[in-house]
Amino acid sequence: MKNLDGYINIIKRLPNKEKYTREDLLTEGLLLDRDKNLEIYYIPISEKISICTRVFIVGITPGFEQMSTYISNFKNGLENSYNIYNRQSNCKISSPFSKSLTKNIIYMLDEVKLNEALNIKSCEELFNSNSHLLYTDALIPYPVFVNGKNYTGHTPKLMKNKLLMKYINNNFKNKLEDLKGVLIIPMGKAVEEVLIHLADEKILDRDQILIGFPHPSGANAHRLIQLKENKDNMIKIIKKHNFNL
Repeated sequence: MKNLDGYINIIKRLPNKEKYTREDLLTEGLLLDRDKNLEIYYIPISEKISICTRVFIVGITPGFEQMSTYISNFKNGLENSYNIYNRQSNCKISSPFSKSLTKNIIYMLDEVKLNEALNIKSCEELFNSNSHLLYTDALIPYPVFVNGKNYTGHTPKLMKNKLLMKYINNNFKNKLEDLKGVLIIPMGKAVEEVLIHLADEKILDRDQILIGFPHPSGANAHRLIQLKENKDNMIKIIKKHNFNL
């Protein structure tokens, strides 16, 4: 990841807000990269992976709401005179998902019996009492926008975009070194395709990937149909997986 130093003065000059607007944050000062109408912006985030991690939920990229929260948390740390780099590693929110998204994730993970494999009552525990078992992140660690809107992985197509793949190759691949043997749950088809590609490159084990897991967004009206179609195979993947790392 890029160093914070070049962005710290810009973040300091931001107004103190609990929630920022796109006009506040999608500025040239926080811009990392641009490819036509696709833009990548900086957020101060560097979270260590716990040795207890057994499940890794991976999305495409943080959305604007997450970007706002990360920067708000980080700026609060600056106002309280915390060490800059300690604050950078602690600004990640406890759950990067909305309540509705988290609810859908929990329901589907329980349906494929991940809770039983982990010896917990429900996968709800992954988001509270057993959060040490869960790691969440994105293929691209920085927020990506197309025409100012959250990038969804399809336009442009993720694996055909050289700029986006550069971030995956330079950041995400290295992270997988600390996640050997962990069950990886892709948030959507675009993420799944990248993970399978990395498995073909021997960067990770294909058996680590929970192939067929539907994107839990409410916008995916077919997620329950997809869950029903892929449920048996996902249960087999989970049963086969060794969680005793």
